[in-house]
Amino acid sequence: MRAYVVINEDLCKGSEICVATCPTETLSIAKDPNAKRYYPAVQHDVENCTGCKQCALMCPEVAIKVIVA
Repeated sequence: MRAYVVINEDLCKGSEICVATCPTETLSIAKDPNAKRYYPAVQHDVENCTGCKQCALMCPEVAIKVIVA
């Protein structure tokens, strides 16, 4: 099973809640801002994502989808 985190960078305000919530530490904050000058979350480690969806559940902007394949 492989899981992917899809983050809508236009919606993300960089609250870092998803980063703090991720039990496998697969998310981080981007080095470059989005169009609204927020630093969005990014999935930096695809291999360790378990598809738990904690990041999506905790995102206040509903900017995250988790796809499990």
